[in-house]
Amino acid sequence: MNLSYMWPILTILLALVLLIKNKDDLNKNKVIEIWLVSILVIMVGLGSIWAFLGHTFMADQIAAYIGWPAGNPFQFEVACTNLAFGVLGVLCWKIRDNFWTATIIGYTIFFWGAAYGHIVDMINQANYAPGNVGAPLYMDIILPLILIGLLIAYKKTLTFEADNF
Repeated sequence: MNLSYMWPILTILLALVLLIKNKDDLNKNKVIEIWLVSILVIMVGLGSIWAFLGHTFMADQIAAYIGWPAGNPFQFEVACTNLAFGVLGVLCWKIRDNFWTATIIGYTIFFWGAAYGHIVDMINQANYAPGNVGAPLYMDIILPLILIGLLIAYKKTLTFEADNF
């Protein structure tokens, strides 16, 4: 069963709930903040914890999905990295400001590095497994770009709105 759409759907649902809950206090900065925290908590946080669980407790199935050989000890290291970013993402619910920046920087480095590895594996090993060059590869590239864009917009609108009061 493919659950890859679960995280974006949960992210959108959380953002919609928060937008409705804060409807009387919405401005451009608040809307961006809601989308940013929703992505950090759900996609980065819970999604990364889910990846940790898969790489840890269903390691052989996940390895096959990615096109990796089963039993590779590096897979547990990837799992622990996912757990670290999962915890950081969930903590973004309460810890804000530069914590968000640090989380996004680390997440971007890890996932762009993973994307690079998947592309090299595709070129050098002809690994066209869905977990190597499918949706996970695109998300490894696109989600950090979305996070960086939202963070920049959030900080710019925060400064703009503070300057106008």
